Amino acid sequence: MEVADINKPLTHRNKIHPKLFALWISFASIIMMFGALTSAYIVKSAAGNWLEYQLPTQFFYSTGVILLCSLTLHISFSSFVKEKEWMYKSMLLLSFVLGISFVVIQYYGWQSLYAHGVDLKASISGSFMYLITGLHAIHILAGVTAMVVAIIHAFSLPFVVTEKRKLRFRLVCHYWHFVDFLWIYLFGFLMFYK
Repeated sequence: MEVADINKPLTHRNKIHPKLFALWISFASIIMMFGALTSAYIVKSAAGNWLEYQLPTQFFYSTGVILLCSLTLHISFSSFVKEKEWMYKSMLLLSFVLGISFVVIQYYGWQSLYAHGVDLKASISGSFMYLITGLHAIHILAGVTAMVVAIIHAFSLPFVVTEKRKLRFRLVCHYWHFVDFLWIYLFGFLMFYK
């Protein structure tokens, strides 16, 4: 039987970074929150006094925008790792513009709902719609804020690819891809479960 030498350094294992792990834990709590909201939506819709309405076309446009934003952010990260500075910075700026555009388009979608008689007070279904999409928009704004920090780093720090900067940018990308997939779930849920 082989005995381990205590003086020999341990080999490095592939471990998840604690910050990335903490981010994933936060994803679990966000998933539980939206899972609870969509479950409550299903229960309340069975009550019989549920107002049915068409999703505004703006929500379809915003879905395309958020998917495009995930793509441009991924390209930005890949360009950063490959040391393609111009592509990294330009795609990061484009991602920021698309992130803001998503929220603006959602706002116009809420206005369209309101114009068609779907508001917070008139119906429970309207309240759920605004609550679910509004909470998601808050999470999007958190992602946009993270992008602002990434943009500040991109344009104020010398262009050097370090492990620390890769990790920071990776955290931004993971968060954004998460809220992207979360929107796809919520959009599909709201579109098909009316």
